[in-house]
Amino acid sequence: MTGLPTGTGARPAPTGLRRFTTPRPPREERCELCGAGLAGGPHRHLADTDERALVCACGPCAQLMDHSAAPRGRFRAVPDRFLTDPAHRVDDTVWESLRIPVSVAFLFHNSSLDRAVALYPSPAGATENELEDVAWQSVLDATRLAAALRPDVEALLLRRHERRTECFLVPIDICYELVGRMRLHWRGFDGGAQARSDLDAVFARVRGAAREARGSRP
Repeated sequence: MTGLPTGTGARPAPTGLRRFTTPRPPREERCELCGAGLAGGPHRHLADTDERALVCACGPCAQLMDHSAAPRGRFRAVPDRFLTDPAHRVDDTVWESLRIPVSVAFLFHNSSLDRAVALYPSPAGATENELEDVAWQSVLDATRLAAALRPDVEALLLRRHERRTECFLVPIDICYELVGRMRLHWRGFDGGAQARSDLDAVFARVRGAAREARGSRP
């Protein structure tokens, strides 16, 4: 990852995801809907489409509040699928159309805005870059994963690395975890060794979890 956020289209992303971007003292995680303890283990996240935030939820609350299948609804459960498209054609031309000043970006469909948005990690947290329609269409044409994204809860995670682009469909909370790690450990102009190590670790985990997308729509 190189460079700092620049360009007139770049702006800080909404602050509702602070749990991933600011250091906090150790404390018991609790469901943000009912207050039940989460016992420090893995738990569900819900996307709050009104606040553009992620909410920690216990199993019963996640099931009760999830409106993923409804055309409208404030909360959507973040799924756990990871997909890869080995035949993708996200090349230099597509990457340049995104106008991302660093080597990592994630794209998702924001239902509140009714459009695709592009964000990238930076020392300030998640920074949103204006995504022109022609740029999003170039991504749609380059990989079938883009059309398969579930609004608000899944993202297309891209990394330009060693003269090629990695491309995955991932749960949106993985992207904000990556943003948090980058913000916490960023040093100097290029991020520093710890930030690069964190970036490599997240992508290694994504590669290990991803299965190949099959068919016209995964």
